[in-house]
Amino acid sequence: MYLLPLTLAEAAPAATDSAGGSQFQFIGMMAIMFAIMYFLMIRPQKRREKERKEMIASVKSGARVLLTSGIIGEVVNVKESTLIIRIAESTKVEVVRAAISQILEKGETPTEIEGSK
Repeated sequence: MYLLPLTLAEAAPAATDSAGGSQFQFIGMMAIMFAIMYFLMIRPQKRREKERKEMIASVKSGARVLLTSGIIGEVVNVKESTLIIRIAESTKVEVVRAAISQILEKGETPTEIEGSK
């Protein structure tokens, strides 16, 4: 009977020592998890967004483009924030630059859009 209280008394200081260490371990693990998430999710997304902005900024008249709606057309006129796209012989539409999904080369068929994979 006397062994049980003595064992609990000895165990109490050890528990408080490990609690201080576990706080630092928790903070360290959270930092490691954030770093993993940054390198696996956030950084690649920023890189793709930068590439997309560069692609949209490089659109010129005469380029063949695929719009996010699935329409393929040829850029006739480039304005500051919009483009005039010829989708048929006598049909032109005005679209915002963000509606461009891909710039196609002559004879190239559209590839699968990344967002739908």
